[in-house]
Amino acid sequence: MNMHSKINTEHLTPARERERPRWRLGAMVAAPVLVAAIAGAALSREEPVQAAPPPPTVTVASPLVRPINEWDSYVGRFEASKSVVVRPRVSGAITAVHFTDGAIVRKGQLLFTLDQRPFTAALAEARAGLISARSDVELASANLDRAQRLVADEAVSKSDIDQLTARLRAANAALAGAEARVRARALDVEFTQVRAPIGGRVSDRKIDPGNLVAGGDTNGTLLTTINALDPIYFTFDGSEALFLKTKRAQAAGTPPSDVEIKLQDESDFRWSGRLDFTDNGLDPRSGTIRGRAVLQNPDFFLTPGMFGNMRLASGGAAKALLVPDAAVQSDQARKTLLTVGQDGTVAARAVQLGPVVDGLRVVRSGIAPTDRVVISGTQMAMPGTKVQVRAGRIAPTREAAAAGSIGANALAGQATFAAR
Repeated sequence: MNMHSKINTEHLTPARERERPRWRLGAMVAAPVLVAAIAGAALSREEPVQAAPPPPTVTVASPLVRPINEWDSYVGRFEASKSVVVRPRVSGAITAVHFTDGAIVRKGQLLFTLDQRPFTAALAEARAGLISARSDVELASANLDRAQRLVADEAVSKSDIDQLTARLRAANAALAGAEARVRARALDVEFTQVRAPIGGRVSDRKIDPGNLVAGGDTNGTLLTTINALDPIYFTFDGSEALFLKTKRAQAAGTPPSDVEIKLQDESDFRWSGRLDFTDNGLDPRSGTIRGRAVLQNPDFFLTPGMFGNMRLASGGAAKALLVPDAAVQSDQARKTLLTVGQDGTVAARAVQLGPVVDGLRVVRSGIAPTDRVVISGTQMAMPGTKVQVRAGRIAPTREAAAAGSIGANALAGQATFAAR
């Protein structure tokens, strides 16, 4: 035998080893698995099964039902109810100024005085002409009376009577002209005293004493201006939607007229008035219409040009459903409220909302007064799941009322609780 040849060792393996059954090998592998399963079952019997957690608890309440007044919001400015540009009626030299710049003046108060001497001289001349015209009338009347007495004796012809009658008429006409000249010269003297045509706040003087001024209408010298402040106007521009809403209310018999205004530094609407004018057409470029309200201003606090936020009552008081504004949820373009049924199931209701009143949101549609609305714990309530409920209460919170600026094109600007 070659010593490098492979040695066959198969005949050296015992026959019992080669003939060992394969089922014993499978049993050896499955035994540890079975032991682990039995141990797991024993451990599971020792630990109790954990119970399911209870449903979450949320606070629910029925919507608050209260009468409210709704207002439409506008932005505008105050204007003088009357404004006059003071100019002299006659030309001359300013001799005195009788007011303090920015003072409150009354109607008819003396403001400026012009030099009266040229006008008093012209008035004296006109009066002298009036005396001469009256004497001419008296002479013509006497001549006519004498001639008429001689007509019966045929001492005066009819043509002489006609001539004397014509002279009397001419004398009377000259007398009327002389009287008119006297009145005109008297007016010139009166116009040398420039008086306030209206009451209100006067501006500063534009001309000092000693200056010559030109009389006339629009070409006359500007002396000062006066603005009437009591009452005062508030003008604003409203959108076409608000104009249509107002017209619908007028057709229904409840035309809005009461307005409330707050100034730029005020948190409450403390100024009240009434709507007294709307323009006769909409501006085609902006789609708005001009309106005006009138307010009493006895202390002259409101000033033309001042900015203000106005709200216009859009009708009488009406009952509304109110919920906390924090309870409203947004579902893309929809607004929803979570309600809980009698069986504790949560459901989402799509709602239409109105303005906020002291922290409470007006709900126009989508829920009923008897619904139980989730007002607290909305993050734990999922539509379709069960919850436990806790009774709550909805109440207005005055400090939660928003005091932001009012948009001119907001269809539902604000609302307030109506007086009970």
